[in-house]
Amino acid sequence: MTQPSTRRADRLRPYLFIAPAMIFLCVFVLYPCLNMIYLSFTSWNLVSPQKAFVGISNYTYLFKRKDFLAALRQTFQYTIGTVLAQGILSILIATWLKKATRVNNFLRGAIFMPHVIALLSVAMIWYWLMDEKSGLLNMALNFLGFAPCPWLQSSRTAMMSLVIVSCWKSLGYHVMIIYAALQGIPNDIYEAAELDNAGKASTFFKITFPMISPQAFLVLITMTIGSFRVFETIRIMTGGGPGTSTQVLVYYIYQTAFSYFKVGLASSAGVVLLWIVGVMTAFYFLALSKRVHYQ
Repeated sequence: MTQPSTRRADRLRPYLFIAPAMIFLCVFVLYPCLNMIYLSFTSWNLVSPQKAFVGISNYTYLFKRKDFLAALRQTFQYTIGTVLAQGILSILIATWLKKATRVNNFLRGAIFMPHVIALLSVAMIWYWLMDEKSGLLNMALNFLGFAPCPWLQSSRTAMMSLVIVSCWKSLGYHVMIIYAALQGIPNDIYEAAELDNAGKASTFFKITFPMISPQAFLVLITMTIGSFRVFETIRIMTGGGPGTSTQVLVYYIYQTAFSYFKVGLASSAGVVLLWIVGVMTAFYFLALSKRVHYQ
């Protein structure tokens, strides 16, 4: 007969296993979020021990500021550009790499390599490559007879340049997720499609894409959240410039808190970012989860 103490230990064992993760989550995620929400209703300069309660004044003042609205707009521009480019390229490249050849075996490793490189190193390398005067990209353009491009020095091309860097850094990770999903599709389905004389486009949209839709849905969410959180690349490569043309929301929060010492205002911008990410994620689940085909 099982002793009561043994049964009690069996019931407690799962909670003990997840306790470290839950403690980490509460200390480094839940508490900072709750503290940020509290600070968003205060006025604090990061030095004074007192935090004056100001209600929703930070939020009303925030949405009257043109620089905040510009940062919000540029965040959406960066996110849309990054998600579209990476989403389309990851599916196309993963479909191409599905073919078992020696070249593709090499390319699968090569395309994943940038993902394991530190973002600081990636940003510094691309900053040198995109230098207007001595960058390797402009040297290549000059060799081909084209005019040099002000990659990071012009407000017209700076955001596009950041999207290129982001795609180069993260594309391999998303390609491998889609590639793994493609490997799980039974060949019998494709053989049946060939017997029915299905074209390549019809096979892709009616067989391949529905079968990889769970992984594509995961990639879409992670890309969106990651794009809204971009900071290091902009901090190193453009500093929010030229002017404020690449100042996204996270960089705006950083400057407001640690350059202007307006922690309450920065916290309110952080809460807005938190709501945007939450609403976008909920929208994805409500609008797209029913279209995901789970085997």
